[in-house]
Amino acid sequence: MRINPMRRCAAVLLLSLSPLLAAQDTAPEAQGPLPLDDLRIFTRVFDDIRSGYVEEIDDATLFEYAIKGMLSELDPHSTYLDASHFDDLKENTSGKYGGLGIEVGMEDGFVKVIAPMDDTPASKAGIEAGDLIVQIDGESIKGKSLAEAIERMRGEKGSKIELKVMRAGDDKPRDFTLVRDHIKVTSVRSRVVGENFGLIRIAQFQIPTGKDFIAAVEKLKTEAEPLKGLIIDLRNNPGGVLRSSVTVADALLDGGQIVYTEGRLKGSNSEFDAKPGDITDGLPLVVLINGGSASASEIVAGAWQDHGRAVVLGTRSFGKGSVQSVLPINKDKAIKLTTALYFTPKGRSIQAQGIEPDIEVERVRVTAVKPRARVSEADLSGHLGNRNGGENKAKDRQAQQKQKLKLLERDNQLYEAINILKGLALLSKR
Repeated sequence: MRINPMRRCAAVLLLSLSPLLAAQDTAPEAQGPLPLDDLRIFTRVFDDIRSGYVEEIDDATLFEYAIKGMLSELDPHSTYLDASHFDDLKENTSGKYGGLGIEVGMEDGFVKVIAPMDDTPASKAGIEAGDLIVQIDGESIKGKSLAEAIERMRGEKGSKIELKVMRAGDDKPRDFTLVRDHIKVTSVRSRVVGENFGLIRIAQFQIPTGKDFIAAVEKLKTEAEPLKGLIIDLRNNPGGVLRSSVTVADALLDGGQIVYTEGRLKGSNSEFDAKPGDITDGLPLVVLINGGSASASEIVAGAWQDHGRAVVLGTRSFGKGSVQSVLPINKDKAIKLTTALYFTPKGRSIQAQGIEPDIEVERVRVTAVKPRARVSEADLSGHLGNRNGGENKAKDRQAQQKQKLKLLERDNQLYEAINILKGLALLSKR
């Protein structure tokens, strides 16, 4: 994908393209005659390059460069798709592709990591959101397009790649050696946390994500009986397939609008509404987001937030609120063009704004302060026992407290989400 410095784009690296795609078969309305003076300037420049450039370039290549140049000046997500990139696009929506597993953008001429995907070579190597990739295999990225950088990071499974990465707060770049792999992102994972609360992690919105999400909710209902509430983790979720995000949002809404789009093409003005029926019957819900949550994940968080269905916790999301449509040029080539903008049910534009959490909680390292040693009644010699088995319960509470402290140190945002769910569950019960 081509992009100018200082602009950021959400393109999944190997590497996948994660922006939401909606195929369009409609053409824009006639705009009047083409500007002849501008066309004359274009043909003059074209001829000067063809005849005077130091190396000979065939006409077809020059025309392709011209198309890429037009698209790159529009926005970070509009791009030219040759046959190879078109195939990659279809692979990415299925969740199967080869490479490193990084969601990337472009900033100051370098590749910026938006989010490493779960269980991929990038996440295992320690690549973090916000890292700037400045060199690939010893060659500087400065001056290269994002598409060129992505191509450099592609390769055979098992082949090594050397990355030089700048991280905020560091005085010099860090060196990483990664081994490329076939990436198969598991879109939905679930488990029981806390006291009968369900945690569902959505790593990316793929074609089967909606169905898998509903299955995960039903599974949690049987694993945690009774299920008291849900946490939906959308952190570092770069987006994906629009229909899947609509299905996920719909599953926990009892009707109402989910998202709508506005654009200039006839087919770009759309509304997506939820059907009656919440599969959890209104269980308390907390959604986790951060700066790596983009596109489809912002649609879901925004819909639940606008309907008052969930408490959104974390940090402001990425702000990718545009729709890309694939417009075929011929049987082998197409362009991916930004054709519309997303709006939440209350009319908020996600673009360049993101979703503001209801409760802002930064991801930090937390160390619990150990309390001073104290003596309780249970420590006194000859104390009376508790008739309700309270001493055994106290031991259970101590074990639970240790687990809580481990979670607090490992993931303070998830820890806070569980605490909020406890409060919501208590209020709901009362």
